[in-house]
Amino acid sequence: MNATIPTVYEPEKVEDKIYQFWLEGNYFRAEREKDKEPFSMVIPPPNVTGTLHMGHALNNTIQDVIVRFKRMQGYDTLWLPGTDHAGIATQNKVEEHLQSEGLSRHQVGREAFLEKAWLWKEEYHGRIIRQLHKLGVSCDWSRERFTMDEGCSEAVREVFVTLYERGLIYRGNYMINWCPRCHTAISDIEVEHEEKPSTLSHIRYLGAGWEGEIVVATTRVETMLGDTAVAVHPEDERYSGLIGKKVHLPLMNREIPIIADEYVDPSFGSGAVKITPAHDPNDFEIGIRHDLEVIEAIASDGKMSADMGNYAGMDRFEAREKVLQDLHKQGFLSRVEEYSHAVGHCQRCSTEIEPLLSLQWFVKMSPLAEPAVAAVNEGLIRFVPERFSRLYINWMENIRDWCISRQIWWGHRIPAWYCSCGEIIVSREDPTRCPFCGGIELEQDPDVLDTWFSSALWPFSTMGWPQETADLQRYFPTSVLVTGYDIITFWVARMIFMSQTFMKDVPFKDVSVHGLVRDAQGQKMSKSLGNGVDPLEVIAQYGADTLRFTLITGQAPGNDQRFRDESVEASRNFANKIWNASRYVLMNLEDFNPSGLPATLSRHDRWILDRFNNVARKTTELLDQYELGEAARTVYDYLWGDFCDWYIELSKKPLQGGDDTEKERVKAVLYYVLKGTLKLLHPFMPFISEELWQYLPHEKGEEAIVKAPWPEALPRFADEEARKEMSMVMSVIRAIRNLRSEVNLSPGQNSGIVLRMPEDYRGLFHQEREAIADMSWTDPVTIIEAREDKPSQALSALVDKIEVYLPLEGLVDLEREIGRLEKELYALEKDLNQTVGKLANENFLRRAPVEVVHKERAKKEEFNARREKLLSRLEELRGMSSL
Repeated sequence: MNATIPTVYEPEKVEDKIYQFWLEGNYFRAEREKDKEPFSMVIPPPNVTGTLHMGHALNNTIQDVIVRFKRMQGYDTLWLPGTDHAGIATQNKVEEHLQSEGLSRHQVGREAFLEKAWLWKEEYHGRIIRQLHKLGVSCDWSRERFTMDEGCSEAVREVFVTLYERGLIYRGNYMINWCPRCHTAISDIEVEHEEKPSTLSHIRYLGAGWEGEIVVATTRVETMLGDTAVAVHPEDERYSGLIGKKVHLPLMNREIPIIADEYVDPSFGSGAVKITPAHDPNDFEIGIRHDLEVIEAIASDGKMSADMGNYAGMDRFEAREKVLQDLHKQGFLSRVEEYSHAVGHCQRCSTEIEPLLSLQWFVKMSPLAEPAVAAVNEGLIRFVPERFSRLYINWMENIRDWCISRQIWWGHRIPAWYCSCGEIIVSREDPTRCPFCGGIELEQDPDVLDTWFSSALWPFSTMGWPQETADLQRYFPTSVLVTGYDIITFWVARMIFMSQTFMKDVPFKDVSVHGLVRDAQGQKMSKSLGNGVDPLEVIAQYGADTLRFTLITGQAPGNDQRFRDESVEASRNFANKIWNASRYVLMNLEDFNPSGLPATLSRHDRWILDRFNNVARKTTELLDQYELGEAARTVYDYLWGDFCDWYIELSKKPLQGGDDTEKERVKAVLYYVLKGTLKLLHPFMPFISEELWQYLPHEKGEEAIVKAPWPEALPRFADEEARKEMSMVMSVIRAIRNLRSEVNLSPGQNSGIVLRMPEDYRGLFHQEREAIADMSWTDPVTIIEAREDKPSQALSALVDKIEVYLPLEGLVDLEREIGRLEKELYALEKDLNQTVGKLANENFLRRAPVEVVHKERAKKEEFNARREKLLSRLEELRGMSSL
């Protein structure tokens, strides 16, 4: 046994020391042990420029709980860590840094910019890794990867070239989402849609060569400058005679045709729509079908293009206002109405995105999506909770081709070269001359690949693919992926179809989905709201175990959770409870040499061993089902309640006053149960459990709890008799405590108690009389038969067939107690009436947040229950007073 355990637990003195102990012992390293079943996970790589936020803390805590559990179960466990280069996010950070020096990326040039980006990566990579250490994650750091390291880059290039060779990557002019701030294309799922108030402008397009007009409605009047047609439905009788004719395009002195297309909804507005092929994906498709001219109204910098006459060079939003004014002045504006609609914004910088026609690289998705959908439908991949499989399948079945080129410099540069002869060379090696014409004037595509392209390869590129490595053979496919529901379409779907394409297997068997961490009011944490909670600050104040336990107990698979200060404090109190209870046990284990449990055990011993057995079984089942929150709460309830509040308290008398045999028996049970309990606790609170483990006597091979065997539920400890008997005894003790509490008796104030019961209960309660007295602060404990008279002037409670009486004569002044309870009833009814009044107020119900209304309803139920109890007790006391 180690030195004397300190009086209080100070995580700031323990956690760094313990983490270093784990690293030096190589306890996280996967050794490819052939005699063990493999279990593997890859970390969702955090952005290298980021900092650990509460979402990272939850995600990595969940993973760490799972991997520590599996490691202790004896699996050959690999948790592979790494970071993501985060193309657009990192480039933005480096550009901001350059701007602070009065420079732009174009001024410093590509090579110099990339040198600065690599320096930035090195600085911030170390920070995010140190933060993960602080959280206690047990990754195999010897296998750490980066999405732009040499091996991952080779995998990216191999995938790009292979898909190109198979005709699944192509280059073409198509409608893309363009961010004018980041100056790059972004994929559909990198666009966040936000409902915004706007206006719907109804514009008059006058007939060209015919009398009359067509009115069309738009929210983006600036794009009308690039209109090349007006479309109506072919079966709309209102316009059947106009199809093929032309209208004047307002403000631009240009005629455009009226066309018929089934895409048009004749019930919306006037039934006629403006067609701008360069700025709307649906209009683009209509333009292809009708061979319409494509006119760019808005350039890539978000300003009106040079061909836009008086509006050329204007910011798009400025042009919107100017076009509206001019339409109104010239009589083309029919009317304007308030209108709300979803507007797409760049996920990275929140700039309103612009649909633009651009020459980009795309992945053809249909051939890749079909087997990826089948993998989930056929049960090769399981989502937990299952409902997220529907989200995945729905997205995959409606997927569009993936735009993978980005107009930035930081990332995997596209391995395509252009020759002056007009050919494109896509190659695994940098070409020195054109294989078509022999020319040497080759220019590489300046764009880089979407960050998610390399992330999609993460489960197998990190294990050495395209080389056939020992890790790939051993640990792929991985066992489970832990992820938030917000990146199922971003990342999970892409890993699935890439793994199926290149590994001919799924990347993981299970997808464990968690929700978001919100603030106490249920709002999403964000910088703009100023409601974010820094997990490192929580760790500094309370310790990593406290943060981890708060996050785990607050989560249920797939659901969002609220982060509350009181939950953090409750977890801190739990850590202190664990420490104090363990310290009590360890202080009583001095000179104790573990040699197994004795053959003869008391009822209390048999009960705690049965409880531990059940908790070990239930915790294991819950962890296997990814019900981590429920598993943690199971350990909490058992450790705080059964072990600390009951067995430890029951152990004090034999340890203080028992004979040597009795003391050794209780020590053996305390040692066995504490040791097993620390193992159950370890995945959730690894630091405190490892620190306490080091004070316990060890068996060979158990020098660190991180590699100690997981506790199993043993049939020999299942004891239904002890369970039933102790349940009854504990219920009686609780009833006595409640009766004493009702008349304000403090623990130091002794009272007698009378237990009236049938004959067949008396043996058990005579044996437990001493424990009842100690645990309920009563003496004497009088046991009488059911046929004997019950005491007069006594409060009573019923537990099964046992009547519990607290005699009040000489203990409580009945008149004073009645007066006290009447005052309490008066105050309670005042509170109740106030709550009832609130809930009867329609304004309150309509305006108050849902959570506040729920709280008031819960208060009403609680007040009513307390009122009924007070009335019942008053009636009982008044009856005694009148005798």
